[in-house]
Amino acid sequence: MIVLDDLDKKVLEHFRGFVVKKDLVGIIKGGANVPTFVLEYLLANTCSTEDEEKLKEGLENVKTILKNHYVNPEESSLIQSKLREKGRYKIIDKISVVLDPQRDKYWANISNSNIKKANISDNLVKNHEKLLLGGIWAIIEMEYDSMITVGNTVYPFLVYDIKPIQLSSFDNSKIAEKRKEFTKEEWKKLLLRSAGYEPYSEGLDDRKLNLLLCRLIPLVENNFNMVELGPRSSGKSYIYKEITPYAILISGGQGTVAQLFVNNTTGRVGAVGIWDAICFDESTDKLFKDRDAIPLMKDYMESGSFSRAKGGEITGSASIIFNGNINQPVETVLQTSHLFSPLSKEVNYDTAFLDRINLFLPGWEISKFSPDNFTNHFGFSTDFLSEVLKAQRKITYYDALDKYFSLGSHLKQRDSRSVRRIVSGFIKLLHPDGNYTKEDLKEYLEIAMEMRRRVKEQLKRIGGMEFWDTNFSYIDKETQEEFFVVLPEERGSSLIESNPLPPGICYTSTSDGENTALIKIEVVAIKGSGKINITGTNSSRMKEDIKNTVNYIKANEKSILTEQHSLSGVDLNIQVSSLIGSQISSGIGSAVYVAIISSIYKKNLKPGLAVLGNVSIGGAVERANNFADKVTTLSENGAKTVLAPMDNLSEIGTIPTTVLGKTDVPFYGNSQMLLQKAVLNE
Repeated sequence: MIVLDDLDKKVLEHFRGFVVKKDLVGIIKGGANVPTFVLEYLLANTCSTEDEEKLKEGLENVKTILKNHYVNPEESSLIQSKLREKGRYKIIDKISVVLDPQRDKYWANISNSNIKKANISDNLVKNHEKLLLGGIWAIIEMEYDSMITVGNTVYPFLVYDIKPIQLSSFDNSKIAEKRKEFTKEEWKKLLLRSAGYEPYSEGLDDRKLNLLLCRLIPLVENNFNMVELGPRSSGKSYIYKEITPYAILISGGQGTVAQLFVNNTTGRVGAVGIWDAICFDESTDKLFKDRDAIPLMKDYMESGSFSRAKGGEITGSASIIFNGNINQPVETVLQTSHLFSPLSKEVNYDTAFLDRINLFLPGWEISKFSPDNFTNHFGFSTDFLSEVLKAQRKITYYDALDKYFSLGSHLKQRDSRSVRRIVSGFIKLLHPDGNYTKEDLKEYLEIAMEMRRRVKEQLKRIGGMEFWDTNFSYIDKETQEEFFVVLPEERGSSLIESNPLPPGICYTSTSDGENTALIKIEVVAIKGSGKINITGTNSSRMKEDIKNTVNYIKANEKSILTEQHSLSGVDLNIQVSSLIGSQISSGIGSAVYVAIISSIYKKNLKPGLAVLGNVSIGGAVERANNFADKVTTLSENGAKTVLAPMDNLSEIGTIPTTVLGKTDVPFYGNSQMLLQKAVLNE
């Protein structure tokens, strides 16, 4: 018995003929290795109904079509025999074409039918160029003629006609019009059901649903570059393999220059000029067959074009997706390396290549799918869904956020471009009618900044100093309030890391009595001539704290530093990041001091460490104002130890007992004592 919910009824009311009950695919698919979009193409014509009898009738019709025309690989000999007996026969199969330069002709290969070197006309190949780039699923009209010879060899199989399995026409204005009948949540639910998921089933929440939507962005945005690393069986490649005829899945190590970019012999443009999306599966293995594919891919990922000596500049619009498995917990990877490290060795330390990634999807947050995560409700048939997505590639919402928000000064051009395109992608997916609110934009903007910041954080870990400033923020034009976006994996369950802090990283807090901010200090010391580069803050008071701290160290180098670690031979890159709240007030000098010394000596700091107070240019330790508020803020965000100036000792009673129960608050009286209590004794 069919059990419909309210959304099913609304979907049937507005999209009858273009929707299918998604569990029907599983019922008829059985062991057939046929893509979902092929089955749903057949189902949508006969099974877009809530009438149980008509549904059964439609199912039987599709089963009959598949029985008579779909080719299972084990039936290849039978199909070839039927062709010989009947002379002409229609089959549902995957067809691809190769050029035989010696004979100056094309040969068709029919996959499951195991027909090699079938004759095919130049016109059919010209009308269906994807035949040359991995092939397409189609209803193929075949002929058998034993009189066809090439040289002395008989080649009796002939491809007479091809009908690709996709909609012949599509009216995008209908989508924009009908979108108005659905709430945002209903449309989101419909979109995800159309892709096969059951929203809000066990293990899926709003966060994960947004991550699943990110997988669709390369299908609505031209020239969009994405990486997803996650566990096996979480559906990373399913979208690009099963639900659209406009994407192609390339197995690891199989990408050639001729296949991807251009065939120098024929001048024919490769996959980037034909497909909407190219997904490299198993990108943790070898990516490309040809070494010179990497510089071409860099050019293409940057500008959507590339140059070859013979053909000049060639453009394409295909988005590029790199999928791969990550076999260790993210926390483990981050302790020893960076999140790009699982990718193929060809690119995993190539910062110029990796910086071209627009979106790094944290696939490790999407658990393996169980049967309950797949929907049994109505959704768009996948051929209709693919047309909905494809139509959105013709428009852009690149500047949509400018009405309400501006991007923080720390975002470079590639960052800004990536963020804008991710926001544009979400609008296309969820608001194809172009109607969205400021709150919608804010939601998409925060997701976008996280997905791009993940790329920059890994580039910083690899060691590129030009990627050091990762302090991503956006500003509400109406209130002028600045919001900072952080990464979940960089802090575990808390903003302040519970593991030993890497050299150069320390946390602190600032407050003006009404508002309290959580601040992260990051220092990288490299060989140089004594330069100081401060990023992440425009506050003159904070910059003054930093400069006073550096001047104090310089004035006392003999007692603080060894001769080989003199600041005169070191360049300091100091970044101030607001993790919560705006950069209020000052008083960060002690945290800066600890971060600088630990960076110079490559010493880890204690787990979950935060430092309050200031070190004056003369070396005096200055008390922290709004002491209890700062300690509480730090504790609530993961601080295990908060080092505080001795002058604050009398205020220990103002700190809530619940805070003191989970956070240690030792005191220090001078800079030497501060270092002794901050540095991890290894």
